[in-house]
Amino acid sequence: MTTATSSATLARHRRRQRIGTARRAFLGTLGIVGFLATWQLLSVMKIINPEQLPPATDTFAQLGVLLRDMEFWRNIGRTMSAWAIGLAIATLAGTALGTLIGMVPILRRATHSMVEFLRPIPSVALIPLAVLIYGLQMPAALIIIVYASFWQVFVQVLYGVADIDAVARDTARSFGLTKASQLRNLVLPTALPYLMTGIRLAAAVALILAVTAEMTIGNPGLGRQLTVASGIGNITTVYAIVIVTGVLGLIINIGFRAIERRALSWHQSVRGEEAA
Repeated sequence: MTTATSSATLARHRRRQRIGTARRAFLGTLGIVGFLATWQLLSVMKIINPEQLPPATDTFAQLGVLLRDMEFWRNIGRTMSAWAIGLAIATLAGTALGTLIGMVPILRRATHSMVEFLRPIPSVALIPLAVLIYGLQMPAALIIIVYASFWQVFVQVLYGVADIDAVARDTARSFGLTKASQLRNLVLPTALPYLMTGIRLAAAVALILAVTAEMTIGNPGLGRQLTVASGIGNITTVYAIVIVTGVLGLIINIGFRAIERRALSWHQSVRGEEAA
């Protein structure tokens, strides 16, 4: 009887999950359709000048043309390559330095003022310096991407290390656990949720800066193609590329959320979200 009741409860829970997923998908699709219909009407009825906001149909027709152009796909590859390299460097550096500084109180106090000074500096302000050092090459763009993304990971890891329960830390010390053992069994499990959040935020920031760097520095990629299209007044191409960058950002966010849920399947925040 107990087994049958548990099975029935599990089945109801899964049915509610499927219904909730279908409802979210329907509402999301409805929102997109409503947005596109509003966009089309604003342009066709000339509420907004079509030269400033071309119809959605024209924009997606131009997007179809771009998707048949291999050079456009190569530009996507160039942008995503800069994004991936910059994000990887920022993640490794942010995780290592955040963990080291977070675990050594004297280092955290010594670097606090410097961190608070450097973190608010807009990464785009470093573009002239990056160009002077590396010229119009990918390393100049990587400086911008890494700088902006690094702080997202670094600060989250600092918060994660600081969130370690004092009783658990004292218990680990009293049992004579080595630093390596404390790192593996105490620090990393506590800091992992913060780290995953930092990486997800850094991934979005890295994409923004990859496109921005290409627009300002002139490296080949979506950003440069966007600037060229804008310069010659090809407004439908501009909107089409903006849509592509938005889709890339959405894919990145969905992908990293899925990775986060899988990596933190044991964590109460993810288990609570699934239960809801």
